[in-house]
Amino acid sequence: MLKMVNFMLDDLDRRILRQLQADPAQPLSNLVDRAGTTVPVCSRRLAALERAGILQGQEAVIDWRALGYEVEVSLRVTLDKTEPRAFDDMMAAAREVPEVIEIQTFLGRVDLRLSVIARDMAHYQQIYRSRILTLPHIADIEALMHVARIKEDQVLPV
Repeated sequence: MLKMVNFMLDDLDRRILRQLQADPAQPLSNLVDRAGTTVPVCSRRLAALERAGILQGQEAVIDWRALGYEVEVSLRVTLDKTEPRAFDDMMAAAREVPEVIEIQTFLGRVDLRLSVIARDMAHYQQIYRSRILTLPHIADIEALMHVARIKEDQVLPV
């Protein structure tokens, strides 16, 4: 993906982005009306935003709780840094665990955070023992049980 370094958003770009954030699945005709532009102009702007890497497409957001996953655990992992491939090996292996829905890396004492979902605590224990503890190069691991998600928002103030 080609990214433009100094892409400047104008008022129309901002209106288009706000409308897309409000309803990403809306038809182009609605987007055009709500953004106050025409189909050709809107299409060109969308293409430019994609080329710049600002607009990265649309995705389906699936509520894993609606599918019966009731438990989310955040695992803070410290790796054995004496192993030269610790990060690469760990991330490759963690990507293979279907219940790991997010991997983040950090600078500092904690190297990685894995977000793990499970149907219930018994299922989590099974995942933890058979899939998480077998991940490579773990020096230390701390589990934090999610109680509530207070804010989850991808909307940017454009």
